[in-house]
Amino acid sequence: MRLKEVINFLDEKISKSLALDSDEVGFRKDYDLTQEITSIKIYMDFLPKDDEYPENTLIITHHPPLFIPETPTYTIHSNWDIIDGGANEALAETLKLEVIGYFDDKTNIGRICMSKSNFKELRDILLNNFENVRIVNELDDGKKISKVGIISGFGLKNPEYVKMAKNKKLDLLISGDLCQETAILAKNLGITLIDLGHHESEVPGLYKLKETISECDIDIEIVDENPIQKL
Repeated sequence: MRLKEVINFLDEKISKSLALDSDEVGFRKDYDLTQEITSIKIYMDFLPKDDEYPENTLIITHHPPLFIPETPTYTIHSNWDIIDGGANEALAETLKLEVIGYFDDKTNIGRICMSKSNFKELRDILLNNFENVRIVNELDDGKKISKVGIISGFGLKNPEYVKMAKNKKLDLLISGDLCQETAILAKNLGITLIDLGHHESEVPGLYKLKETISECDIDIEIVDENPIQKL
């Protein structure tokens, strides 16, 4: 497929129009749209050291790169977080939760989910799928979990989302980017937060993205490199 055909396919499946106004999605420079694309690489974060692919390769990133790549690079960011069947549904599937609505009704960021587990059962699911789980306000093992908020990526650095979880009477909020301010706020409000890490909470979405665009019938590879390493 020519690059223009691939981009038209992507925009039909995951429209740029869904993205938040402040978000950078799509291309950040002009590329040759007539070139044939035989390989797609999906990155969470594309770095200058990786910008050495041969012709006929398309890079798809979730986060907008902090440089202008020479390799054709197309970003699918908040539109993938917002669209039904995107990053948040992928996270819900991993956590064995049933999506019943949107978390932020103004933007459709995040999801509210139903759970049939107690806290121990949900904790086991978390620990079986994620390596660096952190929690504020741990619950008793037998506590029945009914309503859970999930936000793929950045949700726990936003104090307004912590307040929203409390106001919506959720049992807990699962996301990434927990910080001291929101941890203390959660302590004050008595709301349970579970931090999976920003990168980790979005990885299920990368695999869902690969599945979504596999109809292109082009070789697709996920390059999963977490920029935060363990000592």
